[in-house]
Formats: sequence, structure tokens, C-alpha cells
Amino acid sequence: MSIAFFSADRHYTAGKAQQQHLPKNEWRMRMKTTAVQMVMCLNVGIDPPDVVKTSPCARDECWMDPRPLHAARQVDKIPRELQKQYERWQARVMQAQYKAVLDPTADEVQRMCLQTRRYAGEDRVVFHYNGHGVPRPTSRQEIWVFNQNYTQYIPVLMKDVMSWLKTPTVYVLDCSDAGTLLESFLPKEVALLPMNPSMPSDVFTSCLTTPSGSPSDGGQVPGLPDQPAHAPGELNWIFTAITDTIAWNTCPPAPRLCLRHGGACPTDLFQKLFRQDLLLAALFRHFLLAERIMRTANCTP
Repeated sequence: MSIAFFSADRHYTAGKAQQQHLPKNEWRMRMKTTAVQMVMCLNVGIDPPDVVKTSPCARDECWMDPRPLHAARQVDKIPRELQKQYERWQARVMQAQYKAVLDPTADEVQRMCLQTRRYAGEDRVVFHYNGHGVPRPTSRQEIWVFNQNYTQYIPVLMKDVMSWLKTPTVYVLDCSDAGTLLESFLPKEVALLPMNPSMPSDVFTSCLTTPSGSPSDGGQVPGLPDQPAHAPGELNWIFTAITDTIAWNTCPPAPRLCLRHGGACPTDLFQKLFRQDLLLAALFRHFLLAERIMRTANCTP
């Protein structure tokens, strides 16, 4: 057992081996998420023309009903709340820079993307798009924004967004038919967002950023997810253990055996997604939750 466990290169060299003599593991390269860009196309009060909503219908955005906020001209509370939801999953000393645009024009999106990449340099960016107040993506892989006077929907090619943000970037696309934007990588799956009023309108975002449910419900339980001595922290540890196990068994094994783990070694993909960056790991663990919750509503994340 001890021979199998102490089999890493550092154990044979007392931890003093020169880096150039060791096999290169790309996932170990220092990488962090330094910027989160939120493009919120809500257009509160006006439903997009290509979606006939049920009555009653899911309305909540970031666990808030945006309609009274719109009347009071306080809709910018929604991106501020989304930022708080993201911040829960990143250590305070490593907090990313957050930028949000509410119902933007194409020029505003481009300008923010370019500024974000300049700020992030070679670090990771998260691009979060909420398209609940605009039409579905087009077959040309375009998302929708607005003109200056909010009288027209303006298409923006996703490949243009990708050229502005460059890499590395993670895209969170919370809109109906998001699979259309990924046609070059995945088979197209047409799926409307759930309209069940028992779910939030942004159920995908909610799974990614508040997997334990509404903050108002969880507000009665003291503590934070990173505090294992409190109930939210203990629940988060259990959730992490379950999702890590699912991820470990879902990622294809590396083509070599590892005595330490009694079988196949973890793949570089698993290490990159679940061990390299706290925020990235949280998003991908919560995506596993989104897969299970959204499929109950006949929707594919």
C-alpha cells in the first residue's frame, strides 16, 4: 500500500526535482478566472415575439420578480444580485472583476468584451448571457441585443463575440435554443426554457450560481458554503463529493494506470474543470445539477 501511494515523482526526489525533468501536466499551469462579463437582455415588460408564454409563467430572475423592479426603475438590481451569486463560489482574495450591461446595444457588448479581455490578459473570462427578453438565437448562430432606442432587436454573431473575448473563456448561455449556438460542436437540440411558475425563469443560472435554492429560503440558515462547521457548508461539502464522483466517472479515463487510485488516472480534462480554478469547478459541478433538474422539464442544458 505504501509503495503504491508514494509513487509520485516528487517522492523519489524529496520534492526537489527540477520542473523541466517532470512530465508536463497542462492542468497544473496557474490559471484563474479574473473577469465575469454579464450581458442581461431582459427587456422587462415586453415578451419576445417568438415565444408564447404560458399563464401563469416563470418570471423570477435571480430569485426576484423583475416586474415591480421595472416599474420602480430598479432593474439593475438583477445583475447586482447575479454578481453576488457568482461571488459565493470564489475566494475573496481571488475575486474576479464583474461587469454588467443591461439591455445593451451591439456596440456596448463589443466594447465591454474588448475591455474585459484587455483586463484579463491570459486569464480566464466568464461570459454570461441572459437572453430571456429577446428572440431565440438564429440558425446563423447569432444572439440578440437592442438598437439605441430599444425599437429593434439587433443580431450579433456568436463568432464575433468569441473573436472579441478570445481564449480562455467560458460561455454561460441562458436562453431558449442555446444549443443552436453550439452547432459546430454538438448536435442541435431545440428546447424552450421551462415556463413552470414553480421554477425561476432563469433556472439554468439558478442551478449554476445558487444550487441550494433561493437565498431568501436559505437566509434562515446561518453560515456560508465555504464554512463546513455550519449547515450550508456541510451540505455544500456533501454536494461537492457527489458531483465530483459523477464527474470523475463521466470523464474518460487516461490511457494509463495509476497505482495510487487503484485504476485509471484522472484525465487532464477532469483536472482542468474541477481542480484548477474554484469558480470554474463550481460552475461545472452545478452544471451537473442543471442537467438533472432541467431534464425533468424536458429541457437540455
